[in-house]
Amino acid sequence: MNTEAVRAFVRVAEEEQFQYAALTLGISQQAVSKRVAALERFLGVALFDRGPRRTELTVDGRAFLPHARALLAAADRAVQSVRPGTRRLRVDVLGRRLAAAELLRRFHEARPGVELDVVALGGSRGALAALREGTIDAAFTCLRNPDALPAALRHVRVHDEPIEVLAGPRHPLAASRTVRMADLRPHRLWVPGIVAGTEWAAFYESLAATFGLDIDSTGPNFGLEHLLDVISDSGTVATLVGAGTRVAWPAHYELRRVRLAEPVPLYPWSLVWHDPAPNPGLDELREHLTAEYPCRPESAWVPPWAS
Repeated sequence: MNTEAVRAFVRVAEEEQFQYAALTLGISQQAVSKRVAALERFLGVALFDRGPRRTELTVDGRAFLPHARALLAAADRAVQSVRPGTRRLRVDVLGRRLAAAELLRRFHEARPGVELDVVALGGSRGALAALREGTIDAAFTCLRNPDALPAALRHVRVHDEPIEVLAGPRHPLAASRTVRMADLRPHRLWVPGIVAGTEWAAFYESLAATFGLDIDSTGPNFGLEHLLDVISDSGTVATLVGAGTRVAWPAHYELRRVRLAEPVPLYPWSLVWHDPAPNPGLDELREHLTAEYPCRPESAWVPPWAS
């Protein structure tokens, strides 16, 4: 089995588009398509349902994904075993459009000598398991219960990300640069990416309960592009995004990012790693992140379990 074909499959599964996968792999979209097609021929099954806006895993693709990740990790460890001192620092960023990925990108710019392997495991459950197994060196996550971490795992708070409203041009909030939390109460906020049991679900549940917000996670999640389609045409529905989340949309959507205040809601990012750290680059990453950790605004809110 060709490991580069497996790597292309995993990246498309994470990015949900062949185009974004190609950009992160540094190869052409055609090359990614050929590698995935070759893997599908080898396995004798279709791994993706290919749509115009989003590429989704088939049932076989979902079944194969965890094994593909394990295969890549094993292959990388095999290579590293005969190349002492050359192993890349493997860091989980949850999602490649999120603030954690931007934090890691800035670290790479500041410390280009530290070679990185960026992965997106999709949640703290998978990230903490990978840390215990030694398949990653560190993970960015929001910790709900730091005291419950295994004794071998350490953590430090590295970033507080402001949450913003994203609204279409006809929405009543679109004309505002800043909105008070109390003024959000009459508005429906649709966040279909909330997954029950995840750390971001716990964050939004706490946010809604504290400020009496209507945060709606119902309906199928067809991806970011579909969400942007809906809110661009709506005068009643907006969504919430992190200030550090990379969101691009067609110019004619005329979407607006609106800051929140009184207080500023913050999504708390922590870096978690295994102690002792097997990769010397981890010390440089922790040093960089703690030095860059911004001062929290005077009027700010984080969930009580993250304080």
